[in-house]
Amino acid sequence: QVLLVESGGGLAQAGGSLRLSCAASGRTFSGYIMGWFRQAPGKERDFVAAVSWSRGITYYADSVKGRFTISRDNAKNTVYLQMDTLEPEDTATYFCAATLWIPVAGRYAAAATYDYWGQGTQVTVSS
Repeated sequence: QVLLVESGGGLAQAGGSLRLSCAASGRTFSGYIMGWFRQAPGKERDFVAAVSWSRGITYYADSVKGRFTISRDNAKNTVYLQMDTLEPEDTATYFCAATLWIPVAGRYAAAATYDYWGQGTQVTVSS
C-alpha cells in the first residue's frame, strides 16, 4: 500500500522560504512521476511542480517557476519542494501525489492523472 506523508508546512513571511518534504513508502517508485499540487478553500486543486523519479526531469507551473524547486532523493524515498520568495498567493494546502509515468504531453499537470495522494500540509504566507 502506497503511503505519502507531507511535512514542512507552516507560516512564512512574504519573501521568505519553506521546504516541504514528501516521504513515500509502500513500493519501488522507479517509473513513477511525483507531483506537488496546492488547493485553497473553494478553489481548484492546481499543479505546482512534478519530477520523474528515475531521471529527475522537472516540470513547473508558470506561477512558481524561478521561485520553487522540486527534487527527489531516491535513497530516502523523499520528494522535496523548496519554496523561495514566497508570496501571499502561495497560501494553500500542499499535497504530494504519485502515479506511474505516462509519456503524454501535459499529463503531469492534471490532478486526475495521479493515483496516490498525501493528506496535505498547510502553507500560510503573510504580507
